[in-house]
Amino acid sequence: MIDGFWDVILWMAALFFFMMFFWLFIMVLSDLWGDPDASGGSKAGWTFLLVILPWLGILIYLIARGDSMGERALKKAKAQEEYIRKIAGGGGSADELAKLADLKDKGVLSADEFNAAKAKLLG
Repeated sequence: MIDGFWDVILWMAALFFFMMFFWLFIMVLSDLWGDPDASGGSKAGWTFLLVILPWLGILIYLIARGDSMGERALKKAKAQEEYIRKIAGGGGSADELAKLADLKDKGVLSADEFNAAKAKLLG
């Protein structure tokens, strides 16, 4: 009974390290190949090292380029967020119209000024 329990624990640990290896391997390769500043020769060298000595290659890559890896990931995330806002419209018209209505309710804008700004905003 005890042997079966420890076998399961050992298999779970092995599966964990196996999955961690593939996750790190894919993350490092995607960062490497997606880096516009890296030359083709450096990409080939890193890829060769990662394929021949995977654990050591991943460790060396994370030590050598880990900081810039995080910066590139942050830059990509910001670019994706900007793209989504651009495609979604950023809520521009609705937000601006709500602000104009709020200014009209507070008495900052007259009805004529509100209607002119609304017509300009809506096209």
